Amino acid sequence: MTLRALLLAAACGLAAPAFAQEPAPPAAQAPAQPVRNEAGTRLHRLFAESDEASLRRNPLQAMFRGDYRYADRLGDFGSDAYFDAERAAAQADLAALRQIDRNALTATDRLAYDVFEYNRQDTLEDLTPEMLALTAVRPLNHFSGFHTFYPVFASGRSAAPFRNVQDYDNNVARHRQFVAAVDRAIMRFRQGLASGVVETQLTIRNVIGQLDTQLAIAPDQSPYAGPLANFPEAVPEAERARLRIELVAVIRDGIYPSYRRLREFLQNEYLPRAREGHGLVHMRGGDRLYARRVRDNTTLNMTPQQVHDIGLSEVARIRGEMDAIRTRVNFTGTLAQFFEHLRTDRQFEPASREWMRERYYAIGRQVDARIGRFFSTLPRTRLEIREVEAFRERNEAGGSYQDGTPDGTRPGIFYYNAYDLPSRRTYGMETLYLHEGAPGHHFQISLANENAELPNFMRFGGNTAFVEGWALYAETLWDELGMETDPYQRFGGLNDEMLRAMRLVVDTGIHAQGWTRDRAIEYMLANSGMSRTEVVAEVERYIAIPGQALAYKIGQMTILRLRAEAEQALGNRFDLRDFHAQVLMSGSLPMPVLERKIRDWIATRRAA
Repeated sequence: MTLRALLLAAACGLAAPAFAQEPAPPAAQAPAQPVRNEAGTRLHRLFAESDEASLRRNPLQAMFRGDYRYADRLGDFGSDAYFDAERAAAQADLAALRQIDRNALTATDRLAYDVFEYNRQDTLEDLTPEMLALTAVRPLNHFSGFHTFYPVFASGRSAAPFRNVQDYDNNVARHRQFVAAVDRAIMRFRQGLASGVVETQLTIRNVIGQLDTQLAIAPDQSPYAGPLANFPEAVPEAERARLRIELVAVIRDGIYPSYRRLREFLQNEYLPRAREGHGLVHMRGGDRLYARRVRDNTTLNMTPQQVHDIGLSEVARIRGEMDAIRTRVNFTGTLAQFFEHLRTDRQFEPASREWMRERYYAIGRQVDARIGRFFSTLPRTRLEIREVEAFRERNEAGGSYQDGTPDGTRPGIFYYNAYDLPSRRTYGMETLYLHEGAPGHHFQISLANENAELPNFMRFGGNTAFVEGWALYAETLWDELGMETDPYQRFGGLNDEMLRAMRLVVDTGIHAQGWTRDRAIEYMLANSGMSRTEVVAEVERYIAIPGQALAYKIGQMTILRLRAEAEQALGNRFDLRDFHAQVLMSGSLPMPVLERKIRDWIATRRAA
C-alpha cells in the first residue's frame, strides 16, 4: 500500500536500510529534449501547462515532488471552488487534447496521449454532481483522513520542508489553513446528514478514537512540534525563540481546538445518525458509487459479481498450495488447525521491535544481492525502513510505502507496523518487504519519478491497479530473488497472496452483497493464517475505502497474464529484464493501455 496515495486522497476528499549503504547520487540533469513534430510539440506543451496548473491547485502534490514554490498553501480541497476548478481543468485539457492528431504522434507519444485522456476522463467521472453528492459529504474516516495525514506531513519527517526560516513560517501558515479545512469537513458532514448520505458508525467511532489519541498528547510534544527538535543551521538563533512560540501557539490555540470541535460534532451530532450497515449497499446511492469504485480501482469494466467469482476461484487455488505446505512441514492436523498453529505458536512471534527492524534490514540486504539480475535499471532513490509512529499504528496496515523525491533529497520509506507485537508473524516479513520495498512499490514509484523523459503526469501520477498490481506481482519474484526458501516463509508468501484473493470476495461481499463485519472477519480467519488483529484492521479498511483492495489481485493477474503471453510468444527470446523495463519505465498505466503496450512489444520482438 502506498502511503502517499492514501495521504493525498485524504487531503484532497533508522540505519543501513537497503539502497542506503551509499550517499544518494546527485540529481540527474534533465535530458535533452527529443526532436518532435508539430503534433508532438503541442502534446507536450499541453502536458506541461496542465501539470503546472495542477500544482498551483494542489500544493501538497508539489511538495511531495520536492517543489516548494507553493509551500505556504495547503489548498482548498473539499470546497466547491476546488471541485469546480478541477472539473474545469479536466474539461479544458480534454478539449485541447482532441485538437491534436493522435495519428501524427510517435508510438511513445500515442501512449502518453492515451494515458492522459484516460486520466482526465476518470477525473470528470468523479466530479459529477451525482458522484460528489456521495463522496464530498463523507470527507474523512479512520483510514483515509487528513486528521491522520497532516500530523505526519507536518512532523519534519515527511514531505513538508524545514530548511530555513521561510519553511517554518510557511508551516504556520499551512496550520491556519488546516484549521479551516477541519471546519470545512464538519460542514460537509452536515450536508451528508441533511441528504441522508452518511458514514458508518464503525468508521466514525474509529475517527473519534484517533482524535482522542492525538488530543491526549501535550501540544508541545505532538508530531506537529517535531520540527522544533532540530533546527537547521540556516535558522538563526535569534529567530528560533519566535518560531517556537508561534508554532506551539498555533498548535495549542488552532489545531487542537479544531480537533475538539470535530470530535464533539462527530460524537454528539453525527454518530447517532451514522449508518449501522457497514457496506455501501446500505447507503443511499451506494450501489452506484460501488460500481464506480470497482471500475476506478481495476481500470477494467468488471462487475462486482465478476470480481467476487474470481476471488472465490483464487481462494480455492491458494488453499491447495497452503495445504501442500502443511504436508511438507509434517503437520498432522487439518488446514484450519494449521492456520491456528501459525497464529498462536510463539516461535512465529517477533522477539522485539528492535528484532523486527534488524530482520527487515537483513532481508533488504538479501534482496539487494540478487536484484540486479532481473532489472535493467535500479532506482537511484534510497530506501529507508521505519516503524509506523505510535500515534497512528493501531489503525494502520502491516506495511506501507511513502515515496521519496526524484532528486534524492528525501528517501523512499518502507513502514512496518509493530502494533500488538505478539500478533505480528515472522513468516510474513519477506513477502511484505518484496511488496512495499524492493522490487515492489519502491522500484515502481521511484523509477517512474526519476524518469525525466516522461511527462510529469506519468512520472508522478498513477492508478491503483497498476501500482498495487505491480507490488503484488513483485511478491511472485521470491524464487528469482532467493527468498522464501524456508517452507514457513513460503507459507507467508501464500498467506499474503491469499489476503489479496480474499479481498476480492470480502470487499464485494461487504459492499455489494451486504456481508457484516463479523462475517467478513470469520471468512478471512477460516482461509488464512492471519491473526485476528490483522484481519480486523483489514476488514475495517475495506469498510472505510470501498473498492481499493480489489486493485491488487486484478492488477497482479493482468501482469502475470501478460508475462505468460510474452514467454509463450517469444520462447528463448524472452528476456525478463526487458519485460520488467517494458512494464515499469512508462510510469503507471491503466490495464488496457498496459496490455496494448506489451502486445506491441511482443510483436516488435517477434519481427526482429
